Amino acid sequence: MIGSVADAVVGVARFGYRRRAWLSTAALIMTLVVASAYLFFGALQVNPLASSYRVTVELPESAGLLPNQNVTMRGVPIGRVERLDITPAGVNAVVSVDSSAAVPVASSVRVSGLSPAGEQYIDFVADSGDGPYLADGAVVSQDNTVVPVSLADLLANADGALAQADPAKLELIKRELSMSEAGPQKLADIIDGGTFLLTTLDSVLPETSSMLRTSRVVLTLAADKNAGIEVASQNLDQVFDGVNRMRQGFRTLTEQTPETLAEVDNLFADNSETMVELLGSLTSTSQLLYLRVPALNALFPAHRTSVLDAIGSIMHDNGLWATGDIYPRYSCDYGTPRLPPSSADYPEAFMYTYCRDDHPGVLVRGAKNAPRPAGDDTAGPPAGADLGRTTDPTPKGRYTIPTPYGGPTLPIEPPR
Repeated sequence: MIGSVADAVVGVARFGYRRRAWLSTAALIMTLVVASAYLFFGALQVNPLASSYRVTVELPESAGLLPNQNVTMRGVPIGRVERLDITPAGVNAVVSVDSSAAVPVASSVRVSGLSPAGEQYIDFVADSGDGPYLADGAVVSQDNTVVPVSLADLLANADGALAQADPAKLELIKRELSMSEAGPQKLADIIDGGTFLLTTLDSVLPETSSMLRTSRVVLTLAADKNAGIEVASQNLDQVFDGVNRMRQGFRTLTEQTPETLAEVDNLFADNSETMVELLGSLTSTSQLLYLRVPALNALFPAHRTSVLDAIGSIMHDNGLWATGDIYPRYSCDYGTPRLPPSSADYPEAFMYTYCRDDHPGVLVRGAKNAPRPAGDDTAGPPAGADLGRTTDPTPKGRYTIPTPYGGPTLPIEPPR
């Protein structure tokens, strides 16, 4: 089998060698056909089989546009310019658009250039691909067309800008840029940034004009307040220095605060059972304190001095002076059952602890002689009250600490 294949290859090679002139001619003709097809269909974009429709674009001026230039839709070629007709209102560009390209009627048209040297073309810009679409014989009015600034207008407008340039400052910029190898790249970045800034200002031209008109007033006001701005910057610098010094403290605060707040929440949650009773007791306490505000004001007069002043008043004449009272103090009998002081339990407090001595010289500043509102009879126990009655036991919750009897075991229960 290998011999048969080799004989066939050798036969083809001998056949081609005997007819090499005809094969060379056929190869040249094929190359000519392929190159011509590439030039017509690829480079020149000439397709005699493609159908198209004509659209008239009304322009205020030609703006360097020439016949046979490209027609694009957002940069994609869709046709060519056939001719330019001069009209009293400007120039009408008759363009041929491929039938396969659907151009919306609401599209705006602009004349753009590939380079500063020219090479203008017409570009359709559509906000969306929705219809209706342009048809054969359609006309795009001047209201929807935009042409670039001409070279004459550009030079005229640039003359004023160049007149404001300071050669000394430009020389300084050139010298600064030439101090390192990165100077050309920095200049290119500045130019690219300026070009991008100018392209963005075109869409906000009214706002830019208003800003330029009002910037003089703003900058003048800022120049008048330079001293205040400098003081404000110094104060802000001190404030930020203080903030930087306390940064670790702030970090510690933010780290510990959630845990602390969680503990407070747990505290309220753990004591929620006794919170209602506590609030009720505080209500009663507040009412009692409100009724005895005059007595409290008399008990803590405002004319008293501090403890240091009192200590300093006893030091004079090279000595310490004090007054001693050798008389025994009066003790009042309250009439309540007496408990042994050695008892190791935790009894509840008695409810009615009133001094039974009616002498006006006893307990002058005591609770019995405290000022009371009219009709208040709380200077003594209620009629028929049990003097041995104690207060209600303390409410017990989940976290109540037990207080059992803490003394030794007694042979008999002591009398109460």
